Amino acid sequence: MFENLSQRLGGLFDGLRGQGRLTEDNIKDALREVRMALLEADVALPVVRDFVNQVKERAVGAEVIKSLKPGQVFIKVVSDELTALMGAENSALNLAAQPPAVVLMAGLQGAGKTTTVGKLGRLLRTREQKKVLVVSADVYRPAAIKQLETVAKQVGVDFFPSDAGQKPLDIVQSALKQARVGFYDVLIVDTAGRLHVDAEMMDEVRQLHAALNPVETLFVVDAMTGQDAANTAKAFNEVLPLTGVVLTKADGDARGGAALSVRAITGKPIKFIGMGEKLDALEPFHPDRIASRILGMGDVVSLVEEAQRTLDTSKAQALAEKVRTGKGFTLVDMRDQFEQMLNMGGIHGLMDKLPGMGKLTADAKANIEDRDVHRMIAIINSMTIQERLHPELIKGSRKRRIALGSGMQVHDVNRLLKQHRDMSDMMKKFSGGGMKKMMRALKGRIPGMPM
Repeated sequence: MFENLSQRLGGLFDGLRGQGRLTEDNIKDALREVRMALLEADVALPVVRDFVNQVKERAVGAEVIKSLKPGQVFIKVVSDELTALMGAENSALNLAAQPPAVVLMAGLQGAGKTTTVGKLGRLLRTREQKKVLVVSADVYRPAAIKQLETVAKQVGVDFFPSDAGQKPLDIVQSALKQARVGFYDVLIVDTAGRLHVDAEMMDEVRQLHAALNPVETLFVVDAMTGQDAANTAKAFNEVLPLTGVVLTKADGDARGGAALSVRAITGKPIKFIGMGEKLDALEPFHPDRIASRILGMGDVVSLVEEAQRTLDTSKAQALAEKVRTGKGFTLVDMRDQFEQMLNMGGIHGLMDKLPGMGKLTADAKANIEDRDVHRMIAIINSMTIQERLHPELIKGSRKRRIALGSGMQVHDVNRLLKQHRDMSDMMKKFSGGGMKKMMRALKGRIPGMPM
């Protein structure tokens, strides 16, 4: 997400070098680039105009202190304004209500609403330990109810059965009664979508809202529709008291216009953002972290949080102990590292959160694929247990057998073994006081390093 915007803004601030103060003249070109970058990102024109004026007002006259460069001062202003534009801080779900807290999901057909119901249910179950019940009131779209049942089973939340022959109002009232009897913390209601905003749809969802009195009414919208997403959310908000927005398919949106326009146009916060097809690919929306990603500064906080949730701490501690004591780094250890990386969203998921990655070109990113990681795992899986623990055993005939078993070539096996040797050598440097030796070797070579 935001690839185009990040690339446009990446080298934007270099032209401000050597300035002691930011003035209207020396930031004129930078402001023009900011304006063009936002328009190309499909941000609504009124939003762009207000944003640029705000940046100009704050930046002009700003002193450049000795510890900062002029470009860094300007980046700080742009970052602060991007954060304010998207809502300043994360707006969490308000579930402080007499259980069950009802969450009503609305949106157009094709926005990914049913899948998002499942993702949200999973998030509430795993991160907040809530007992969740989901129900579908979509009696119009073929197999909509069956789809939600399948998704609910996959994410481990309970599903309230409904039928296409029932009335939506009867379905949700029965589900609410069951949620109370079953002592559920949260009831998530999936409503029917349409191909466009129409009076019949609005009337039905209004009736459901009146019957349920939900604590949260979320509008689910496709991020790839750009500023149209914000305009559709505004239309819904005029007839339905929305409490927030969920942006879906953001991983496929290189522009980011929806994320930058929704809050300004609707006045409603973006609460969650869908970053992939997997059922765990739903993240709370943090405007400051998103602004940091847009400006190529990464999102280390989200990366750490993701690591805490997904990494196997016992395996990490075991590997750390092996490194400390100088024990061998095996191909089993290497495979574990690959698998844990994939669990954290894969290579692109990590790159999106690492500082400086926004400056990579689209071609450079295209050459980095999770497919290569899966291939290396396949090669390791084709080995015997003995070979994984003792890679030095793998010679000519074994290499051919492993390549054949994994569907690869012998040179792919050789490449994996070389990568393993390189990683193993690096691990040895950290064992048995190796870190102290490395620091002593660097003594006096790095400015500011203690002797």
